[in-house]
Amino acid sequence: MGATTSPFSDSLGVSSAGHVRPAAILAKRARHRRRMLDLAGLSYVIDAGILLIYAAAGTVPTIVGPALAGCGLATVAIFLALSEFGISDRLRDHYCVVPQATINLVIMLSFAELFPQVGVLFLCSLFVVYGFSSLRSTPRQAAIAWTLLAIGLTALFVLSAPPITLPMGSTMERFATMLVFLLALGRCMYIGVLAATLRDKLYKRGVELKATYRRIEELAELDELTGAYNRRCIMRMLDDALLRARDDAMPLTIALIDLDWFKRINDLYGHPTGDEVLRTFAITIFANIREVDRFGRYGGEEFLLVLPGTTQDGGYPILERLREIVAALDWSAFSEGMAVTMSVGIATLDDDETPEALLARADDALYEAKAHGRNRVVQARPACGDALSVRAMSRARDLRV
Repeated sequence: MGATTSPFSDSLGVSSAGHVRPAAILAKRARHRRRMLDLAGLSYVIDAGILLIYAAAGTVPTIVGPALAGCGLATVAIFLALSEFGISDRLRDHYCVVPQATINLVIMLSFAELFPQVGVLFLCSLFVVYGFSSLRSTPRQAAIAWTLLAIGLTALFVLSAPPITLPMGSTMERFATMLVFLLALGRCMYIGVLAATLRDKLYKRGVELKATYRRIEELAELDELTGAYNRRCIMRMLDDALLRARDDAMPLTIALIDLDWFKRINDLYGHPTGDEVLRTFAITIFANIREVDRFGRYGGEEFLLVLPGTTQDGGYPILERLREIVAALDWSAFSEGMAVTMSVGIATLDDDETPEALLARADDALYEAKAHGRNRVVQARPACGDALSVRAMSRARDLRV
């Protein structure tokens, strides 16, 4: 349980690797130890009370109950001191599971050997001791504790001469014996409730962690400004879409979209307004594409739209409709006289074409759209190997980095 720590670690929880444990974790762990030790002390007090009833019935000397309570509470006090002074946090076993189980085992078996006429009480208490131990045991610790228990019980039952009896001679003895079983079973049931509570907490914490991890993954994939997929994510999606298109023999079309004169928008209206334009544009595109389509920020004011199962002829009207929607928005709400349009280059995957070559053809088409006046959609020419422009190929590779 926990990493091995140096014996010279301080009470603030500095590990041997030099990592400082958060104070909140140490405080929470100390509260758990305190709670378990309080329950252990209460259990000893209960057993001592039953022994006093046996003493009143004449079964055992009166000193047995206080002696058991003294031994048990002294043990609890020692481990509580180790916990409160932070010594337990420096150990591999922060809850001292094996040492506590071993000492309690020795106490119970010793009293069972000395007072076999009420040995059933001490044996029942062992169920409680090992029930508490199981709440914080690792498999290795459980195996060690069980082995020690097996050795101790073997010595008690095989090597011990006095037989362990069940006191039933008088009404008071029967009453005390009834309390032994009732209270032992009650404590075991309480341990079961604690275990169920721990499981519920662990389950809820696991659900919360999964939700947090999903949120982190989403944030890692999204562009912070626009909410669209970031470049790394959209390029991965393009690679995946390309592989699926080839496996399923389905068409795949992409579109490179550039906001026209965006630098002029930033210069005239300011960067905050430019950011709002980018956000509004991204929201508009998201609201008007299919669920299977993928849309991400390619770089600056450029965006990439991946259209699975779409041919170039089928992609052209889609992008033309998006272009008209963007141009028709009331951009004057941001600043009077503002108008925003977009230029688009689209390309459809050809046989054995790489993602870089596909992007280069779409970029050539986008360049052509800008050269012919902007605010238009241009379809890429068919792939023709070395005829692709060096400028477009180099640009596609740079943007994938």
